[in-house]
Amino acid sequence: MKLRTILIDDEKHNLENLAQLLSRYCTDVEICGMAKSADEGIAMILHEHPQLVFLDIQMPGKNGFEMLKELNKQDFEVIFVTAFEKFAIEALRFSALDYILKPIDIKVLQDAVVRAGDRCEQQIRNNNLENLVSFLLQQNQKENHRIALSTQKETRFVKPQEIIRCESSNNYTTFYLTDGTKLLVSRAIYEFEEMLTAYGFIRCHQSHLVNKTQVKSLIKTDGESLLLFNGDTIPVSRNKRQDVKNMIAGRN
Repeated sequence: MKLRTILIDDEKHNLENLAQLLSRYCTDVEICGMAKSADEGIAMILHEHPQLVFLDIQMPGKNGFEMLKELNKQDFEVIFVTAFEKFAIEALRFSALDYILKPIDIKVLQDAVVRAGDRCEQQIRNNNLENLVSFLLQQNQKENHRIALSTQKETRFVKPQEIIRCESSNNYTTFYLTDGTKLLVSRAIYEFEEMLTAYGFIRCHQSHLVNKTQVKSLIKTDGESLLLFNGDTIPVSRNKRQDVKNMIAGRN
């Protein structure tokens, strides 16, 4: 069964280009409508009940994020299409949602469609999209934000203050939580550094990202390291020492 799909973009040539790519490289997609504005997209979604929506973020008048906030429910998969824009990418990463940068890479497009199809086939509720909408509605209420951490078994939604530290191993990151849980996520630690710096985390070492509220003291024997309240000792690299000292002194 093909995925009923709607494309939403304010530029006609972008719609036509994406439609051609999907027709040629993603044969499991059936395009049931194309909209050129957020309002037109909302009306089309309510009428067509698509399984998948390709949504441009940067649109005049009302952008893609604002469009999602107006919908009472998001019972469909979304693949965002965007030029690189820091806040947009950060918001999507925060909720572990698929996005495609313009110009569109065919392999990235195909992989995103396959993942969306799998979720539709398994009838998995799109909690990631709900988390994004919650994030957008509460941008200035950081204490309510939750980050989506996708493991092999589940996607766990965790408040940043529940994270003690993160430790990298190649392209994987292990999260150590305050309840004693460890979560292995197949994403590089630098992505989480970009997201979590605003929540009081510091990259004290190439392999370590630490919640500064979990730091008990700075140990200066055999090189410098951080002692955390849970007893963990985390190394501090030489080029991060001043940043760590500023953090402990309350200057960051």
